[in-house]
Amino acid sequence: MSRIILITGGQRSGKSEKAEQMALEMSEYPVYVATAHVWDDEFRERVRRHQERRGPQWTNIEEEVYLSRHDLSGRVVVIDCVTLWLTNLLFSLTPNPIPVGEGSGIMDALETAKREFDTFTSHDATYIFVTNEIGLGGVSENALQRKFTDLQGWMNQFIASKADEVILMVSGIPMKIK
Repeated sequence: MSRIILITGGQRSGKSEKAEQMALEMSEYPVYVATAHVWDDEFRERVRRHQERRGPQWTNIEEEVYLSRHDLSGRVVVIDCVTLWLTNLLFSLTPNPIPVGEGSGIMDALETAKREFDTFTSHDATYIFVTNEIGLGGVSENALQRKFTDLQGWMNQFIASKADEVILMVSGIPMKIK
């Protein structure tokens, strides 16, 4: 049976570090699925620091969109992060961002993400998903950002409903929600 853990919180709240710590407590050789698309040199450096922090015992997989390509049965897997994965998924389905006033692209992305999630997590493994609570702040003036915030919130709810455990990180402190 698979086990799903969701770690959520704001930017720089300690989510990734908590996920990595938990994975190492469960496995000597965990897997790290990086969903980030590297845009620029600053982000490339950020990725390098993350990789360096993890060390050689980790199996690193870079997968921007199709998590279900990977059968990680029997492994402990950190997926970091849902927010970047949804961004990549949305733009792979809709290369031109969704026009203002249309919502079908967001709903298509949500349904695709749910199917991809269910297929990926159907294998017997422990999955630790890292995500962001981007809807805790004010409402954006940007229509695409508002739609993405909806997508992120709905997907977080979907994952949380399937999760065995949900942890909210606040200022480096884990708070068990479920």
